[in-house]
Amino acid sequence: MNNTYNYMVDFSLPEVLTEEFMSLIPYQRAAINRFFKEGKLVNYALSLENSKLWAVFNANSEMDVMDMIADLPLTSFMNVEISMLTFYNTMSPEVPDFSMN
Repeated sequence: MNNTYNYMVDFSLPEVLTEEFMSLIPYQRAAINRFFKEGKLVNYALSLENSKLWAVFNANSEMDVMDMIADLPLTSFMNVEISMLTFYNTMSPEVPDFSMN
């Protein structure tokens, strides 16, 4: 049986954002957008003030999550902590009902 779970990944950004780090941001964004389109990524948030980046991934195992974050260009610059979530609740954006009138 192939179960999908949610995993929270807590990234700690480096103290100094080097030119090399900054030059990889467009590639990071492209990979993140691909993960969203593929349904592998649920949530992605950044706090420069706290030097933190958080992401919630859909995956079958922690190893799958590790493989995905290894594909992110900025991962090698950051410390990473992965936690399997017991549950993940979110509020769906309200979509207005379609009306033929």
